[in-house]
Formats: sequence, structure tokens, C-alpha cells
Amino acid sequence: MQPFHVITDREKDELYGVLETVAARPYDDYHAFSAAVRQATEGAVPASLVRAAARIRAEREEGVSDTHVLRNCPVDKELPELGHDDPQADKYARKRTFVGEGFLELMAQLTDTPVMSYATRFNGDFFTDVYSISKYHGKQTGYSDGELVYHNDRTAHPVRADYISLLGMRCPLEEYTCTSLVEARTLRAGLSGDTLRVLEEAHFVTPFDVVSRDNNSSLSVSEKHPVFQGDYGIRYLDTHTMVAPDAPGVAKDALIELKNALTRAEKKRHRVLEGDLLVFANQNGLHSRELIEVNDPERSRSRWLLKTYTLRSRAVADGFADRWVDGVAGRVGD
Repeated sequence: MQPFHVITDREKDELYGVLETVAARPYDDYHAFSAAVRQATEGAVPASLVRAAARIRAEREEGVSDTHVLRNCPVDKELPELGHDDPQADKYARKRTFVGEGFLELMAQLTDTPVMSYATRFNGDFFTDVYSISKYHGKQTGYSDGELVYHNDRTAHPVRADYISLLGMRCPLEEYTCTSLVEARTLRAGLSGDTLRVLEEAHFVTPFDVVSRDNNSSLSVSEKHPVFQGDYGIRYLDTHTMVAPDAPGVAKDALIELKNALTRAEKKRHRVLEGDLLVFANQNGLHSRELIEVNDPERSRSRWLLKTYTLRSRAVADGFADRWVDGVAGRVGD
């Protein structure tokens, strides 16, 4: 994908200087950090970035696009080395600046999409790392070092983010990894009306992901749910979402047709480079990870993206704030 907006070197340096002054630590007190970013950047955000954020909001509202790439974004100049046993603990101990976190928070504020987190995952952090963890090698999770099938994040969970933001912190140029995306409307266009009607009914279940099960052993499989929801929504984890035991036979046929449509559907692909911000819809489309070329597996494992989940509006956020569902809380930022 081509960048939607490119921040100039001068703008990046100015933003870096502003974000570097934020003293609050996002992993100690997110709300204090959020307020500090708002205060530090007031009147200091480049006009071109303000306009880009407004265009992102407009394109989402008008149905033009849910996927945007910003290039040359400010990220921390000095990044620590993270191990693969407990990279979160390594980040806590070794990361001294929080410019990347500040920029993600700033973009959430500019697009008016509150950041959310899960209280039982990664200590409830609002900023998490897409970085390989050894115990998840070979598992279907973003914290593995392998490919990922097409999915929504937290497919089985009743509280799911509307948007995902990925900021390239360390992205080795010698290794070629792509994030691939397909819109729900594209999948719908490849299916018959009868198939769509079946997929809009609650005949399907999805197992909880391995990270969720590790944090809450009582979680196993979602409640019965439809695959397509509303005008554009989709809830599906390829090779994992299945028909419920009591589903009619047509549900299995419809799921097979969906898999065929997914294979044929037009995809968008983007290789996240250092300083790239990729923002895309979590509920209105599916995404995957493709390892196009791995020349050095150990170097490939060092790829580090900083991630946030956001909700589409303050009204939606207010409905989820401090809400407990099946023992898993959704926490919402300011």
C-alpha cells in the first residue's frame, strides 16, 4: 500500500521533541500519560497531520476506506533489545523513552478513537508489543514468529476493538513480512444472498486464542455468533471458526463458501517499515501476517511493532468502560 500521508523530516523532528518532554510513563499510569500527551502537544501538532487525521475520520464515516498508512512517524531513537522469554518485562526494565507510545496516543486523540485494553492481558497495558514470545512458537497468535491466518483480533471475545494501530519500531529491511487485509464488503460481494442470510445467523462458534486461555483457564469457546454482523461487520477466524454442534446443515455449506470467497477476494498488503503507522478496521475486515521472505530467522524474530486497540467513538467507549464479560475486562482510556 502507498502511504496515505507522509510526515516531513522537519515535522517528525518537531513532534519527537514535543513527545520526548512527556514525563509520565504509560505503563505506570496510562491516564496521566494520556493527559500529559494532550497537554504537551496542544498547539504543537503540524497542521498537515491534523488534516490527515480529519481525512481519516471522514473516509471512515463515508465508507471510503478503513485502512490508512502514515509514514515517517516519530519513534524512539534508542530501543532496547528484548528477549523472547518475557519481552514485556524487558521493555519495562530497559525502555527509557516513550515517543512511540506518545505518537500512538496522539493519533488516537486526533481521530477521536479512545484507546482500550484488556485488564487480564499484559497487565492491562494500553500499548502492547507485537513481538515473538518463545512459548507461542507455532501457535496462532500475533506473539508467535510465524504466519497468521485471516482473522479479527480477539474473535471469540464479546468486547472487540473497532480499529487496530501498528507502529513500526524495529523492522529489519532484510526480512520481508506483510500485513494482508480484506474488507468484509469485498467478501460479501463474492457470496450469494442465501449464503449471506445463513452467515448472518448465530450458527457459529470460535475458540478463544491461546493468550486468553493462558490468562483465564475458564475460557474455551465463544458463545454462538453470526459471521456477518450489520452492514459491514465480520467475526471470523479462518481455520478456527466452526459451525455450532446444533447448527443446521446449511451453516457448514455457507462456511465453506465463505472460505472459497476469502481465497478469491481482493487483498490489500502492506509491509510495515520503521516509522510506519498502519491503522485498519478490526471488525469490518480481516487481516493476516505473511512471511514473504525470511533470510535470517533470528533477525526476523526481532521485528517489533507497537500496537493499540481503539474504539470508534467516545459513546462506544463509555459503554465498555470497566465492563467485565466472562471474567475479562475491557478498559477504556480518556
